[in-house]
Amino acid sequence: MTEDADSETFRAALIAGDMDALRLIPKSDLHNHIVAGGTPDLLPGASAGYLEHKLRSMDEMHAWVDGHYGKFLSSAEGRFEAIHATFTSAKRDGVTLLAGGEDIWAPTAFDMTAETLTDTLKRIHRAAAPDLEWLPQLDMSRHCPVEALNAWLIPFLELGFYRTMDLSGDEFAQPIEAFRPLYREAKAQGLRLKAHVGEWGDADSVWRAVEELELDEVQHGIAAAQSPAVMRFLTDHRVRLNICPTSNVMLGRVDSMTEHPIRNLFEAGVIVTVNTDDMLVFGQSVSAEFLNLFRAGCLDAFALDEIRRNGLVSS
Repeated sequence: MTEDADSETFRAALIAGDMDALRLIPKSDLHNHIVAGGTPDLLPGASAGYLEHKLRSMDEMHAWVDGHYGKFLSSAEGRFEAIHATFTSAKRDGVTLLAGGEDIWAPTAFDMTAETLTDTLKRIHRAAAPDLEWLPQLDMSRHCPVEALNAWLIPFLELGFYRTMDLSGDEFAQPIEAFRPLYREAKAQGLRLKAHVGEWGDADSVWRAVEELELDEVQHGIAAAQSPAVMRFLTDHRVRLNICPTSNVMLGRVDSMTEHPIRNLFEAGVIVTVNTDDMLVFGQSVSAEFLNLFRAGCLDAFALDEIRRNGLVSS
């Protein structure tokens, strides 16, 4: 990939450990749950601080979020304030391309229409970070019945506004093929397709999800590093993995930043990006994640700059 005008500055900032300089360099955040993507200082009515100890499961993470922010995020007003904080946080970190959106169950939960919710998200984007390119995303929860997901999804697709779709939650809640009809419909509407897989599952689960859902991108996907065959498959099909290093460490999926499999994936030719996941929980901006990987000796400045540039290719 050809270097851009910011590459030399980015590498120098990494070597110097200059966070202020890193924040000035364009970067992406393609794996951001935007209800939890901001910093607590922007949510004074909900500020509870970041996760300070490792967890062992998604259930433990959900319990932590519920205990610290659940009351605030249980209302539409609180969630919209949190989304505003996400756009603001991204802007001040130098993020120029952000993918994310609300869960498609939200209109039902908060007595609004898909169009009303979408219009609100548009207003938040314009108010908080109008110069930031936003890839509006439809998020689906894996534990929800497929029939309900289909009913919630259709009104959003009819708007013709959304550009990506993601599936998150417990990887083992339902077989991946159960979601195939939803993904076929989204593909027919021209959406770029993602799913959370290979965070808790194995390498084969990554391959299977990509084939079953015809994925363009995988959220996490770090288990692919266990299999040379799966890494070759991802490389050959140019499937991008949107990786969240601190999240992987704090949820016990990786022992340390030094040993993070992003290095093996990158060296195998897999397209990878660096992202935040839930900054409200993990407290690491994209700039901080790049610096964390560099300081840990996981990847050098040239590799990290290539990864930064990988993320700025929006399709």
